[in-house]
Parts: sequence; structure tokens; C-alpha cells
Amino acid sequence: MRFPVTKNRQHIYYALSVICLIFSFWAGQNAQAESVLRVSAIPDESPTELQRKFKPLGEYLENKIGMKVLFTPVTDYAAAVEGLTHNQLDLVWFGGFTFIQAKIRSNNRVIPLVQRAEDEQFKSVFITTRRDITRLQDLKGKTFTFGSESSTSGHLMPRSFLLAAHINPDNDMKRIAFSGAHDATVAAVAGGKVDAGVLNNSVWEKLIAQGKVDIAAVHVFYTTPGFYDYNWTVRADMSKPLREKITNAFLALDPRNPQDKIILDLQRATRFIPTKAENYTAIEAAARNAGLLK
Repeated sequence: MRFPVTKNRQHIYYALSVICLIFSFWAGQNAQAESVLRVSAIPDESPTELQRKFKPLGEYLENKIGMKVLFTPVTDYAAAVEGLTHNQLDLVWFGGFTFIQAKIRSNNRVIPLVQRAEDEQFKSVFITTRRDITRLQDLKGKTFTFGSESSTSGHLMPRSFLLAAHINPDNDMKRIAFSGAHDATVAAVAGGKVDAGVLNNSVWEKLIAQGKVDIAAVHVFYTTPGFYDYNWTVRADMSKPLREKITNAFLALDPRNPQDKIILDLQRATRFIPTKAENYTAIEAAARNAGLLK
């Protein structure tokens, strides 16, 4: 016996069809998203340099985790934070301060996986072309540039060390600026746009090695104590197996392997080591003390 299809049943069939269509679309979109690892990094150097540094690392990660890896540059530090916390990015290279910003804005739903061994004792350098600037106190009344406002080594920690030396940049300096990136800071100081500036020691040493800075003209007059800085961070909702694959891929990079050494050298790392959120509590305290976290 066949029952007639009533109008109500037609409505039910139609509703079920729509639900199935929506579910299929969602599942397809979700599967597509999970098949691509979306990666970015804070723009602490020029976009072309970031792309150059990431290319071999991206190819290496694709082979290790079995997923397509897509690197998407962002315009500024805030975009890197927003991209991860708003599910537009999966893995981001953060500085310590931007990690703290992402941690707070996501209500602790981000996880730092690895850092370079060098990031346990990271340092910033204060540079100038002037011979009458030999210590932090000499910056009073001078023009000065930080890097990005959200940079750990280009702003937050240098500001913290300046405050500890009883120098308030906003009140004691003639003018402060933000160059936006470490290499831009060197260019501003070398070009005479400011009397002095600060950047991370890793970029400074790289620029010297590449012959892109005249150390006879621009010199370091103060190096900060060490602090925790950069890390690779993911969202907490990433599956544990994928987090482990990514972590293990970084930890497996071996400087004795020529191909791995190319990647490590581009990342200015001797090796990668595990990290955890607790390593950055001092960064958060410094940010709050400097009034940079609301």
C-alpha cells in the first residue's frame, strides 16, 4: 500500500532537503579548511623577506603533516592577532607581546607550541649614529623610534627597560616614533630621521651579516637583559593530533641535516624547543606595567 504525499509531508521533505544541503555545504567547507594549514607571521620585517624565510619551512611542513600549507602575509601586528582569534589563521609566528594579546582576546584559547632556543634569552639593542649617546640616560631630549607598537623586542621590553632606568619615553624624549619593523628602525637611524632607535638583536646581526648596515656609522650603545620572545602559536580548537604533528615537525629540524640547516638559518634558529604560556607571564606583567594592555 502507498500512502499519498500530503502537503505537510511535502513541507517536511523540503525542510529535510534544505537541512541536508546546508550540512553538506558546511561539511565540505570544514573539510576544505582542515585540508589547508593557514599560516602567517607578525610583519616585523618586509613582506618579501618574510615570504623568503617561510618558503622552505612551508614546503617542509607540508611534507611532515600531509597538508597544504598556505602562507598569508598580514598588514600589521594587530591583523596577525585578529586572524588567529577569529579563525582566519591556524598557525602564527608571534612575538611574546602579540601572543599575550591573542591569549587575552581569545580568553586563553590559543596555545604556544614551540620557540627557538634563542627565544629563551632574547635581547634588544639600542642603536645610534651619535657619539654623545652612550647610555640610556643620554636619550633624554632626543628623538627616538621604536619598531611596531605591538612588538615585544621593538617596543614593549625596551620601554620597560627605559622605565626601569627612570626614563619615560613619552615625557623625557623630544619625539618618539614607530617605524613599524626592525629593519625600518635601522633605516630611520642610519638616515638621520631620528637620533636613536631600538630593534631586536637577531635582525641587527642579520643585517650586519648581509652588509646592509654601516657599523662605522651606526653602533649599539645598549643591549638589554634577556627575555622570552617569539613563538609559533595555534588556536586551542585545533585537533590534538595536528598540534602534535606540527610540534614534532619543528622539533625534528636538525642542523646536522643540510636541508634542515637551510630552514633553521632562515629562521635564525639553532633549533626549536617546546614552549608554554607560562613562559610569557613576565611579558604580560611588563605590558600591564607600561599601560599597554587595557
